[in-house]
Amino acid sequence: MKITYEQSGVDYGEIDPIKKLAQKAARKTAKNLESVGLSELAETRGESAYVWKQGGVYMASVAEGLGTKNLVADALMDAGDHDTYYDVIGHDTVASIINDLVTVGAVPVAIHAYWAVGDSKFFAARRRMVDLIGGWRSACDIAGVSWGGGETPTLTGIIDAKTIDLAGSAVGIIKNKRSLITEKKIRKGDRIILLQSSGVNVNGLSLARALANKLPHRYQSRLESGKTYGESLLNKTNIYAKLIKSALENHIDIHYIVNITGHGLRKLMRADRSFTYILDRLFKPQEVFLFIKDKAGLSDEEIYATFNMGQDYAIFVPEKEVGKLLRIVRKSGFVAIDAGYVESGPRQVVIRPKDLIYKSTALDLR
Repeated sequence: MKITYEQSGVDYGEIDPIKKLAQKAARKTAKNLESVGLSELAETRGESAYVWKQGGVYMASVAEGLGTKNLVADALMDAGDHDTYYDVIGHDTVASIINDLVTVGAVPVAIHAYWAVGDSKFFAARRRMVDLIGGWRSACDIAGVSWGGGETPTLTGIIDAKTIDLAGSAVGIIKNKRSLITEKKIRKGDRIILLQSSGVNVNGLSLARALANKLPHRYQSRLESGKTYGESLLNKTNIYAKLIKSALENHIDIHYIVNITGHGLRKLMRADRSFTYILDRLFKPQEVFLFIKDKAGLSDEEIYATFNMGQDYAIFVPEKEVGKLLRIVRKSGFVAIDAGYVESGPRQVVIRPKDLIYKSTALDLR
């Protein structure tokens, strides 16, 4: 049995050209900022967050969604699990938004929710909704962001009546130019600091769910540790807003940040610049990734191009900043390694421990 991301319904070959087409159209709207005395930072188009200059500060905004992780929680409840897991679902939706926003050095200010259902009766499951709201609110406190409000449309005929589509948007502030992080700062010799993930996060769930449907015991299948497959997919995602804020307040010269989400470790070459990103070390993947790799029959090349494989966030800094940054990471409660470096050369990612090379054609977002 082999299951690929494309077979589960996610084909970047179809998605990415539309993203590029949308970005091309979006660039033409930048002139509309000028009518209110603002100006965009053009280099942030196609990045995880969009930035514009507003008076003496920069503002950043982002929209992001949970994906299909909630369908795993729904499946566990349907199978008789007494936990709704929707505290995890609320938390991870916020995490997906905030972790993108802070890649440009922004401090989160306000977040808005978008919770769309196919039938309003979905909201009648009070315990599930209390857990969702509690998880969302708790994640906002972890991120230090104000939950400003949101939208709860009922989209009968568009969304399945038994589920919910979770997404949102956020705005952040960058108070000085030193804290602004764009691809222009990347330099040859920069070290790549990898932060350890808590697990699958919110990407690759379509493949993970497709695999569950092929397993005899579905989400109740046991990993070697004894944990069920379903439980292992529902770890809370780390939120890095306060870590990045602390690093900048301690004058760490951050040159770039990559949130390793869709496209897996190919995302390390997100910057539209001719550099080679070399990894000499990796975190060992959590056992759920190894389970997926084995049961879905995936090669290293396929799975490292889909999941984070234990590597959550990449922070690029000059070599002299590595020790100080690692101390701040530890103090913030996270785990990091000095994993590799930036080299002159063609735009590609070289993962030496796995003998993998992802060329620029494998990530064409803008």
